[in-house]
Amino acid sequence: MQEIRNIAIIAHVDHGKTTLVDKMIYQARQAREQEKLGELILDNNDLERERGITILAKNVSVPYKGVKINIIDTPGHADFGGEVERVLNMADGVLLLVDAFEGTMPQTRFVLQKAIEMGKKPIVVINKVDKTNCRPDEVNEQVFDLMFSLNATEEQLDFKTVYGSAKQGWMSLDWRKPTTDITPLLDVILEEIPAPAVVEGTCQMLISSLEYSPYVGRIAIGRVTRGTLEEGQNISLCKRYDIVQKQKIKELMVFEGLGKSKTHSVQCGDICAVVGLADFEIGDTIADLENPEALPPIAVDEPTMSMLFSINDSPFFGRDGKFVTSRHLKERLDRELEKNLALRVKPGIGTDSFVVYGRGVLHLSILIETMRREGFELQVGQPKVLDKTIGGQRCEPIENLTIDLPDEYVGHAIELTTRRKGALVHMDSHDGRTHLDFDIPSRGLMGLRSNLLTASAGEAIVSHRFKDYEPYKGDIESRTNGSLVCNETGQAVAYAMDKLQDRGRFFVEPGEEVYAGQVVGEHTRERDLNINICKTKKLTNVRAAGSDEKVILPPAIKFSLEEALEYIQEDELVEVTPHAMRLRKIILDETARKRASMK
Repeated sequence: MQEIRNIAIIAHVDHGKTTLVDKMIYQARQAREQEKLGELILDNNDLERERGITILAKNVSVPYKGVKINIIDTPGHADFGGEVERVLNMADGVLLLVDAFEGTMPQTRFVLQKAIEMGKKPIVVINKVDKTNCRPDEVNEQVFDLMFSLNATEEQLDFKTVYGSAKQGWMSLDWRKPTTDITPLLDVILEEIPAPAVVEGTCQMLISSLEYSPYVGRIAIGRVTRGTLEEGQNISLCKRYDIVQKQKIKELMVFEGLGKSKTHSVQCGDICAVVGLADFEIGDTIADLENPEALPPIAVDEPTMSMLFSINDSPFFGRDGKFVTSRHLKERLDRELEKNLALRVKPGIGTDSFVVYGRGVLHLSILIETMRREGFELQVGQPKVLDKTIGGQRCEPIENLTIDLPDEYVGHAIELTTRRKGALVHMDSHDGRTHLDFDIPSRGLMGLRSNLLTASAGEAIVSHRFKDYEPYKGDIESRTNGSLVCNETGQAVAYAMDKLQDRGRFFVEPGEEVYAGQVVGEHTRERDLNINICKTKKLTNVRAAGSDEKVILPPAIKFSLEEALEYIQEDELVEVTPHAMRLRKIILDETARKRASMK
């Protein structure tokens, strides 16, 4: 029997978790080729690399002193809460990674709370101690206070702390004494994290994660909680609603380094991948053929937001993407449902649209961004927050919002947040920066981040996590400016845009193709304005000295996908294609729009 340790890594976005795991793999001397390349091997999805966040939980194993350490990378963002819970099911202990300057953040708290409730043993790693003005000792105290406030047990509060810099590749028990590698951390893992209990009896494994391979189909991943699994074994698959199916395991794989290797049997406590099961879901149990006993299924956080997805029906449809029909869209959403636990999909009005429910704007925008990179064209409507009726009263989701910013911008930040029904709960300041805690309705968060960044000259660190459903807080003032809507299809002309500069700010550059009904800018007034930016200058054969003036236009405003979703109003859509993103009215025809508004 090989000794095993199963650990999950918890950290806030961008505190260096993925870099640390990479260093552990180097330490095990398995990635010599990777060392030459020096790139991140864990976040292998383009989107994860660009945003520096982990979206999907991944499994890696590192051999050290004859012990196999299974490391499970957890997403740090609260929108991916569905991923977090099922990952913690597989671990016996957690590594809490904290930035030595920023300290504990709300998202760290979200995952840590779940780990403490599940009774996992923590080890604290204070990373980035090579930064100037870092405060490792203060942060260590902060972590203790946080665990105490989350009702940690005596044993959990008696945690070991390791300091270091994952980027420079060293860890030490005293941050003033740097070492040459990260073995002190690996030693602490072996000492502190308990080995999984070996339970004799019939086999049991809860399916906690999925992978998909084009060759063998869906692969079930989980941790064997009792007995052993063997290749070719006949088993029972216990599903929801007490359904039990007889199936057979074709192949078994265990994690080795970054890859998987085939094996004949998997012992209790190890994490493995099972090939050959049909029709299973996350939360199902693999159990004994004769006496199946199901494990309790995974409870997942409910969605708090919905968005309408529909096929692209603009005049420019099909120019960019490979997948443009509703059949493609439905197949892709069904495929996403298999592995994205916190997502729900219902058919919308008409055959070409779907209502997609998720955990927040980030959760849904990551899905849209992934689809557009795969070659899909689609249109998405304004995100809507899901209300509930509790005890006869209308309730809405409330989030804990944390803003960390320089002292001089505090007044502005408080004003922006309270306008959106945010209530200031706590405020403290040190070293020229202030930390603000608010309770704010989920719908108040839309567009708030970009406003706070503008107001604080890009210095604000904003994060939020779901708190609870509370009574409805009343209406929030929305965007006050109307849209500039193009009323002709063609190319945007600098001459026409120059003459319309006093009407608002543009989202398109001269020379870009536009169509009738597209939103090309923001009006200075409250109502929408129809304009023609394709109009060219009428040429005559009379030349006057001042007739050929040079046109100078300010640069167009370019939105990111999240900003566009937060910006649009109820009668507008965001059209997303692999190479373009446009804002448009739902009804493109000007007269039809007027009729609809009269109604």
